[in-house]
Amino acid sequence: MNKKNVLSVKNLNKIYSKKSGKPIHAINNLNLDVQEGEIIGLLGPNGAGKTTFINILAGTVIKTSGSVNVWGFDLDKNSRQVRASIGIVPQEINLDPFFTPKKQLELHAGLYGIKKKNRVTDAILKIVSLEDHANSYARSLSGGMKRRLLIAKALVHQPPIIILDEPTAGVDVELRKNLWENVKLLHKQGVTVILTTHYLEEAEAMCNKIGILNKGNLVAFDSTKNLLNKIQTKKVTFKIDKPIKLENNELDSIKILSLKEKEITLSYEKNKIKMEEIIELIQKDNTKILDVSTVDVDLEDVFLRLTKN
Repeated sequence: MNKKNVLSVKNLNKIYSKKSGKPIHAINNLNLDVQEGEIIGLLGPNGAGKTTFINILAGTVIKTSGSVNVWGFDLDKNSRQVRASIGIVPQEINLDPFFTPKKQLELHAGLYGIKKKNRVTDAILKIVSLEDHANSYARSLSGGMKRRLLIAKALVHQPPIIILDEPTAGVDVELRKNLWENVKLLHKQGVTVILTTHYLEEAEAMCNKIGILNKGNLVAFDSTKNLLNKIQTKKVTFKIDKPIKLENNELDSIKILSLKEKEITLSYEKNKIKMEEIIELIQKDNTKILDVSTVDVDLEDVFLRLTKN
């Protein structure tokens, strides 16, 4: 069964012109296709263009050139339908402290022109586990509840795509887990999720596809698995019975990461060198290996390598 593209971005550019100095390319020729039902992670250092991209989709920033198509609607020709197809959960908590969650959602649904009989306020409060606090003032809610209320606000018009901008920035571990449960629940219900994050382990655990943005360029966009496979570097730590002398250039592609008296950590390219060769090298002066542990690459390695170049 062919899944359809819910978001298609072609040659998207955003250039901020400055009176003094040269213009800033916030987004540079971005091409991206997101399919229905995916959870996409957009990663990148600060200033990489993540928030600019989201703001273009939200209609708060005007693109310089290129085309954006959401759920079959063109951003230039059908901006209202595009906005109706996306729910955006911002980084900042922007809630009226004197409204209850129920009132906030009702009001928000009204802004989208949803008739009273078509509103699903109670169902949405249930999805984000706020049904017991439906009638509490927003100012009395905990930080975690406020975050969940923002997700609820983004769902009032039942959009097929939800975008979370740094949803767990500055959030404790317990709350982060809770938010992820929420996101997984939405995903189960068929919502396509796009999230920006700084937390690499979060993206690795949550997203089936990852895009890495750097200085406005999409430097990678692939399945999480493929990205991790692309990098051939492995790390290995040997515990040994006596100190050894070792130079970086003794074997091709080996780098000494740390050398303590009885422990050495190396990185090596698994397609260029065999583990046996490394072991022989360590044992060359009758050194005994007491313990070996290897670490596969994680998303951090991929991220650092792609954003460095």
